Amino acid sequence: MGGQACVFYGAAEFSRDTDLAILADAANLARLQKALDELRAIVIAVPPFHLNYLRRGHAIHFRCQHPDALRMRVDVMSRMRGVDSFAKLWARRTTIELPDGTRCDLLALPDLVQAKKTQRDKDWPMIRRLVEAHYFQHRAKPNPAQVRFWFQELRTPRLLVEIAQKYPAQYLQSVRRRPLLSYATQGGNEDLERALLTEESAERTRDQRYWLPLRVELERLRHGLP
Repeated sequence: MGGQACVFYGAAEFSRDTDLAILADAANLARLQKALDELRAIVIAVPPFHLNYLRRGHAIHFRCQHPDALRMRVDVMSRMRGVDSFAKLWARRTTIELPDGTRCDLLALPDLVQAKKTQRDKDWPMIRRLVEAHYFQHRAKPNPAQVRFWFQELRTPRLLVEIAQKYPAQYLQSVRRRPLLSYATQGGNEDLERALLTEESAERTRDQRYWLPLRVELERLRHGLP
């Protein structure tokens, strides 16, 4: 669900860690613990590796000590702001097969984009690259769901203008859900760029508000407070 997934989707990002979305139940955590034991992975920050923290939206951070994965960081989460339950994520996941036959399950691209709508500076250029890559891969013969996804998530003014001209019926449906699209038919790329920045700022603020109580909890844990 992190940088490794972005690489698979064609928006290359150098990543030193592996981010995983997991099902937070006791049986699955036992399986995960077995895998972490094989990697000789240890928790490197608060909170500890417990179900209740995962279910409240915290990330658990590990560092691997196995020689084949030395110093590799693994972060696991189960609940993310604005993202569906794990069961829904799993049902619509993307599965790819590597040349050696290894199968990798990724968050579906719309879910990955939603998960990256954070307060972090690095995530917003990545969202733009992810959706651009998807557009260029599928624009020759898109299906209706792909066109809806572009109207909802593209962050490139030139491409928003392009699809507004190419798909007028879908544009009329989408502009109700994303009003900034109105600028795409008015020939004002500067206005559209400003509207995209306003949209981004609102998402960053929502993410800050979401994490505020979680960060207060982490600070209490760091200081050993109940």
